[in-house]
Amino acid sequence: MSNVLRVLTWILALALVALPVVAVFNGWIGAERWPLTRLRVSGALHRVDPAQLRAVVMPYAQRGFFAVQLGQAQDAVERLPWVERAQVRKRWPDTLEVIVVEHKPFARWGSDRLLSVEGALFPVPRNVDASALPQLGGPDAQVGEVVALYNEASALFAPMGLKVDALVMDARGSWSLKLGSGLDVVIGRADARPRLQRFARLLPRLLGDPRTLQRADLRYTNGFSLTWAEQSRDPGLKSGDSGPGTPDSVSARATATPATAREAASVWNARAPLLRVPRPASRVPAFSSSAISSRTT
Repeated sequence: MSNVLRVLTWILALALVALPVVAVFNGWIGAERWPLTRLRVSGALHRVDPAQLRAVVMPYAQRGFFAVQLGQAQDAVERLPWVERAQVRKRWPDTLEVIVVEHKPFARWGSDRLLSVEGALFPVPRNVDASALPQLGGPDAQVGEVVALYNEASALFAPMGLKVDALVMDARGSWSLKLGSGLDVVIGRADARPRLQRFARLLPRLLGDPRTLQRADLRYTNGFSLTWAEQSRDPGLKSGDSGPGTPDSVSARATATPATAREAASVWNARAPLLRVPRPASRVPAFSSSAISSRTT
């Protein structure tokens, strides 16, 4: 019997020692004695609202230094608009520190999301005008591939003073592109990079035509189809047609003009080296974040 009493005594003693510790770390007691009275925020905050950040963090700080739930507080901060990642930690004796890294927008993705320079997709925050950013799109798993082709296309058309306003891969893997001049380019699924390279070589010649080039279809084996804003000078050729053939199936020749056709044939027969595609995991070049602005309602 004495052994049982001795064991019970030890258990009671341990409970009396452990209970206050458990109570402090669960915030049952001690919040007034060891309060968190200061909030320190680190990071370049350009779009995250400091007042909103403080309102999100404060409920977690009310339980005192030892009872604050850092993981839950960090999750709450990372759910705020424009926050890419955050870290929440405490500093003795009374400071809660929050480190915030903001999203830096690179492009629009689809109809309701933005793509950051780190390759992260996030919802478009309210009251934000992102129309100055390029429009990208495609399956979420292909973000790296879309960005890689966008970068290569931008480099191809930049010497002509043309910007790539949009580049989209549809669900079937077919590419389409829109230039700042309003020209729509249908690339297709296969050999997207060689097709763009060959078309970019001929485009300066096409831009010298007095007519306005509206659309180019590159889905041909040995050429492409062109659509002009004005009726073709050749009465036997309809506006928008540039030669026989079926996209991605049979050979076709661009026949907008005889000189253009000869140039196209020589370009398409050339073995142009492929540009090296960056790995999807690599950081994409920073797009000017000043192009996006907030609007006050």
